[in-house]
Amino acid sequence: MKRIFTLSVSFLLATVFLTSCVRETIYDNNENYWLSKEMGEVVYSDPYCNYFVIETYYGYTVVRSYDGYKPYEGSIVYGNFSSKGTRDMYNRSSGLVFTGVVTDYWLSYVDAQYALDYYCPLSGKGTGAVREFKKAVSLKK
Repeated sequence: MKRIFTLSVSFLLATVFLTSCVRETIYDNNENYWLSKEMGEVVYSDPYCNYFVIETYYGYTVVRSYDGYKPYEGSIVYGNFSSKGTRDMYNRSSGLVFTGVVTDYWLSYVDAQYALDYYCPLSGKGTGAVREFKKAVSLKK
């Protein structure tokens, strides 16, 4: 009886200990990590579209909001914007780490507009409607 009690208590303690372990992401609050990544400025963000546009030194990047969070126009963001896929990004303007899906990268201004028209058509605005991107202030050379 003692053996069963000892084994069950040991098993219970081991279960509680192992299930309480949480993997913590190291770079979430480490601003130096994010500042070593590629920098960009959000030049287009629409509340009715799940996509936003980031201007980088290499061109425009179209990102789909992964969890509903979208940075505002003018926000400075850091991350890997030069390849497709799901990425964590850091909004330095608000201090938040968020997830987005990079769908297109290294686009020209016109190509970024075409990509947004494909992903989020301008409904009810007529055929001649064109999206205008904000001019990036932080990327001036």
